[in-house]
Amino acid sequence: MLELLTNFYYKIYLNNSIFSCVLIFKKQFVYNYLPFICIIKIGDFMKILLGVSNRHVHLTKEDYKILFNKEELNKVRDLVQPHQYVSDLFVDIKTEKNIIKHVRVLGPLRDYTQVEISKTDSYFLGLNPPIVDSGDLENACNIKIIGPCGSINRKCAIISDRHIHITKEQKEKLGLKDIDEVSVLFETEKTTIFSNVKLKICDEANLEMHLDTDDANGALLKTGDYGKIVSLKKPQNY
Repeated sequence: MLELLTNFYYKIYLNNSIFSCVLIFKKQFVYNYLPFICIIKIGDFMKILLGVSNRHVHLTKEDYKILFNKEELNKVRDLVQPHQYVSDLFVDIKTEKNIIKHVRVLGPLRDYTQVEISKTDSYFLGLNPPIVDSGDLENACNIKIIGPCGSINRKCAIISDRHIHITKEQKEKLGLKDIDEVSVLFETEKTTIFSNVKLKICDEANLEMHLDTDDANGALLKTGDYGKIVSLKKPQNY
């Protein structure tokens, strides 16, 4: 656990089956050496598979019928997460400024319609969507979704926050029971540490981190790459 004490010092908590202690380090030492200390400490069992999410759409059954006038959503291939899949259908998403064609619909159908885009997409569309968890549509942007059989206008455009899919059992097994956010290191030609990566608890999950295309491209990453958890953040009320 890493805690900022002042502008110049960090307090570091080490707590495992062998020993517990508190260490104080100057900030520059932490910046230079802490990631490497943590990687050695946590080992390969904390490696995280990456999935890069391009822009896509989730639909309710009612909106799906308006757009496609079909009864069922056909599966092309499974995604890493259980029961999630790529469909063979596409829509266009439109604003007053621009339109993006051929945006993939993912399955299965949900109880909310949602358009997930990147910040780059939002500039092109003239939107300023919030960076939030999937399903948090309170401050989502209005957008038009166009299918072959109809169109809908919904307040449903967001940028998905970076997150890791994980179950409660997996959290306990990995020693993350009381942790709600982590930082993840990816070593590439543009090595990057992504901070404030939320642990998204699911009833069923394969351990996988999701980034949008802006985050991934900036760090020269692709689906199938692996990162390493290098720091942990406990809930504020812990």
